[in-house]
Amino acid sequence: MDYDPMVMDDAESLGPVVKISQADSTRVKFELSNTELCFANSLRRVMLAEIPTIAIDLVEIEANSSVLADEFIAHRLGLIPLNAEGIEHLLYSRDCDCDEYCEHCSVTLNLHAKCTGDDIMQVCARDLVPVGDRVNQVLGSPIINDPEGQGPLILKLRHGQEIKLQCIAKKGIAKEHSKWAPSAAIGFEYDPHNKLHHLDLWYEQDPKKEWPPSEYADWEEPPQEGEPFDYDAVPQRFYFNVETAGPIPPDAIVTEGIKVIQQKLAGLIHELTESDGGENGYNGPRSPGYNEGGDNWNDQGSFTPYGNGGNQSSWGGQGGATPYGTTPYGGGGNSWS
Repeated sequence: MDYDPMVMDDAESLGPVVKISQADSTRVKFELSNTELCFANSLRRVMLAEIPTIAIDLVEIEANSSVLADEFIAHRLGLIPLNAEGIEHLLYSRDCDCDEYCEHCSVTLNLHAKCTGDDIMQVCARDLVPVGDRVNQVLGSPIINDPEGQGPLILKLRHGQEIKLQCIAKKGIAKEHSKWAPSAAIGFEYDPHNKLHHLDLWYEQDPKKEWPPSEYADWEEPPQEGEPFDYDAVPQRFYFNVETAGPIPPDAIVTEGIKVIQQKLAGLIHELTESDGGENGYNGPRSPGYNEGGDNWNDQGSFTPYGNGGNQSSWGGQGGATPYGTTPYGGGGNSWS
């Protein structure tokens, strides 16, 4: 990504304004202004937990003679970042018609390594080999960014030790498990000079040492000496620092986060404006006897599936009759008197 510091701004714009200050392959920094705190924080939360990615979810181990337990290896495999390009074309496993997994809802990766020499053998993410059909040629492939081209270390093998397994990577979001998180961290800040006094009580000894000015302090005017406090002031400029974990580029995390918010709002609007069922479009649960006159308040209650005015149990009989005989609470229907 070759971004120059730019401003996506319109002098007469009434919507949110974005100013990008830095963008590369691992992080993007931008300022979001002309909006409210609730929207900015919603974007932050969605980018952290609700953008779909792909991660190893099932591990079938055929052979493992290493010093690590099967569960330990499976956990390490789940945290290896996988390329999520084209994830929108992969189905969630819960939405697929297959019995367990298939090429439409998963990516299969194989790992087979055996140490035959005297030196310790390192098994890394590059040894995971995608097999079978995929949506594209990169979806589900391990992300390798280190100069050696090895990727994250999985385990080590000594002479004669072997590991052989199959991994099933599936689509998911970080709200289900952190292994599906698209971002490693998201910095979020507003009011760098603390004009709103939101941090007045958030310190232990010295607030100036514990809350040093950030890099964004130069972007806003500091408070003037003796300036009166504005009780109606609200934050309007928000600073983001989005760092990717590897599956999705940092700029794509931002755009995908906005898409998720749009989808949520569209679903909410659809539910509020739907008019196919019930009165004024409402087709949810109602109280017994709703809108049927006042006589329903004298109803003795609903009937059970077994009939007899709701008093007869599934065992037959009335009142206190049970399979073990009559209970000491009486056998009549008016057991509450």
